[in-house]
Amino acid sequence: MENSQQPGNRRGQRSRQEILDAAARVMSAYGYAGTSMSALVEATGIPKSAIYHHFGSKAGLLSEVMAQGARAFFAAMREAHQNPPDGLPKRRLAWYLKKTGEVFQHHENFMRLLFVMIMSNEAAEPEAMQSVTEVRSEGRAYMQEMIRNAFSVEGKTVTPALAADLAYFGMVGFDGAFISLQSGDGRSMNRHMEQLTNALIALGEARTRTPEKQTVASGRKRAAKDTNPSA
Repeated sequence: MENSQQPGNRRGQRSRQEILDAAARVMSAYGYAGTSMSALVEATGIPKSAIYHHFGSKAGLLSEVMAQGARAFFAAMREAHQNPPDGLPKRRLAWYLKKTGEVFQHHENFMRLLFVMIMSNEAAEPEAMQSVTEVRSEGRAYMQEMIRNAFSVEGKTVTPALAADLAYFGMVGFDGAFISLQSGDGRSMNRHMEQLTNALIALGEARTRTPEKQTVASGRKRAAKDTNPSA
């Protein structure tokens, strides 16, 4: 009896995955509101009743598309960030951001769908909005972890509050880089990541500078001004 059920179960799982794959493609191109159930039927060849059977509703389908996309995205991030290099924070952070940029490019459909929903305010349904919020929160937490790891040299690191603050700036950088790539403005992801690295390092070092170093820097500025009053 168990063996006789296995082919049906496999077909069910296969059709479920086909629906998810098609929904990710179509929704990333046309948005949530622009993706009708009829379009999904046409893309998959699977009856509308089967789609409702697997996911309950269009919002339920979107939630599962986002959940699957997020699982794949963050699994790829963890894989890409294995064995980080030694060295100073700038070298380490540059490595983390370069690897992250590569993951962004390899998961383009997922990222495009996320941005389409945010920018068009299509996640009005609570279930769908919750999916978007969770993905952004997890992404920000992952950015905090990258920043803490990059700045952890010789037992020193940034405070959780500073890592959280820098993570918001880092997310802004990645958002802009992805939109830049989608617009085809000719700037590579690697170049965006180099500039984002420089900005985050400068901000992090300025915020973690000790009072003694700040006093020395201020003294140098005053001395330079006294030497050249017209400056």
